[in-house]
Amino acid sequence: QVQLVESGGGLVQAGGSLRLSCAASGIIFRLHALGWYRQAPGKQRELVAVITPAGSTKYADAVKGRFTVSRDNAKNTVYLQMDSLKPEDTAVYYCNVAYLGVNYWGQGTQVTVSS
Repeated sequence: QVQLVESGGGLVQAGGSLRLSCAASGIIFRLHALGWYRQAPGKQRELVAVITPAGSTKYADAVKGRFTVSRDNAKNTVYLQMDSLKPEDTAVYYCNVAYLGVNYWGQGTQVTVSS
């Protein structure tokens, strides 16, 4: 059974930082790409960042240079370091993995950036 559990969200002022974590179980973690998505109220869920098994990364244009995705295969955990946060980064952030053709999502963690 695949499980993803996010943590680390909260309320922060603009310009501040947060680090999100996503602990995975039920998969051979090191073999899979992991993604971070976010969904703001009234908007569609969008890709924020992805990291491949080899550690290659890709970012949405809106977060390039401010967010950093990383992984610790020994801890089965993927991280999203978010710096220079802006009010428009306010959203629920979700961790994602595709396994045997099925997309799995965590429960999400709320990030709120005040101006």
